[in-house]
Amino acid sequence: MSGVSPRQWAGLALLAALAIALPFAFEPRGYGIRILCLALLFAAMAQAWNIVAGLANQISLGHAAFFGIGAYTSTLLLIHFGITPWLGMVAAAVLGGLAALLISLPTMRLRGHYFALATLAFGEVMRVVANSWGGLTGGPVGISVPFAKPSLGLMQFAETRASYWVMLGALVVVTVIFVAIKRSRLGYRLRAIKENADAAEVIGVDTTRTKIVAAVISGALTAALGTLYAQFQFFFDPDTVFGVASISVRMAMIAIVGGIGTAAGPILGAFFVIPLEEIANQVFSAQAAGLSQLVFGVLLILVILVEPRGFMAIGPRIRRLLRREER
Repeated sequence: MSGVSPRQWAGLALLAALAIALPFAFEPRGYGIRILCLALLFAAMAQAWNIVAGLANQISLGHAAFFGIGAYTSTLLLIHFGITPWLGMVAAAVLGGLAALLISLPTMRLRGHYFALATLAFGEVMRVVANSWGGLTGGPVGISVPFAKPSLGLMQFAETRASYWVMLGALVVVTVIFVAIKRSRLGYRLRAIKENADAAEVIGVDTTRTKIVAAVISGALTAALGTLYAQFQFFFDPDTVFGVASISVRMAMIAIVGGIGTAAGPILGAFFVIPLEEIANQVFSAQAAGLSQLVFGVLLILVILVEPRGFMAIGPRIRRLLRREER
């Protein structure tokens, strides 16, 4: 990868080694490693969302639609045809990309809150369809992934550590794709659209086509990650995988808290938001109904108020303050 110094490569190698070895500090099937797995998965999901929202400022609230399509596609292929989830994940990515193309064609000319509302409606439509089409999806009762002997081919493991490494690999793949797009011509066009879509069109950028390409990539990646979720949780229903708050808003929140438009932002955001939510549930859920979510929400608001641009902006902010003090 061009533009990376030897020192930065060394830092990345050290970070990778620590990430690979981290599961050995936890119980192989314990609660802690499951939280780590979810943090990695949501970091990858937020990174996929970051492609359209972070680079082009197209704030989507409908990515749960692609996520749910991915979860159901691989699970139904496994149940009815015995197809391995690895191939199911490929099929999920194809369907997720097609769904993103379908919703992008009529909505990509929309901007701001109009685009957000259109994508939100798409996600809700998918949730209602999945709840109503019980013969295929199981409806509100949900659907279970068949248990089998631990097997890499079936993406089922005796210990959660293996799932952790699969999630880590997925995060690395999605992050590499994000960085590659950001440094490519597509990334420059997306950032031009983000700065000023009208000006981008004047200098020759096909804004609609550019946004559609980014949306299809983002939708395909999100759908593939839906397969990982299904294989990790073994049970899900339409309200879980197509949920606006549980999936779409959480993806956006993680990217925003960490630093939207940056590669490291969604990772920092996920490793802050997911454990924080779990700790709030552990400490406050028994005290009063809804108290844990209230505390969780207040803490997130405080974080955003302190630094609206996310954790990635804290370092530069501190450096600026130090330079002022030196003068």
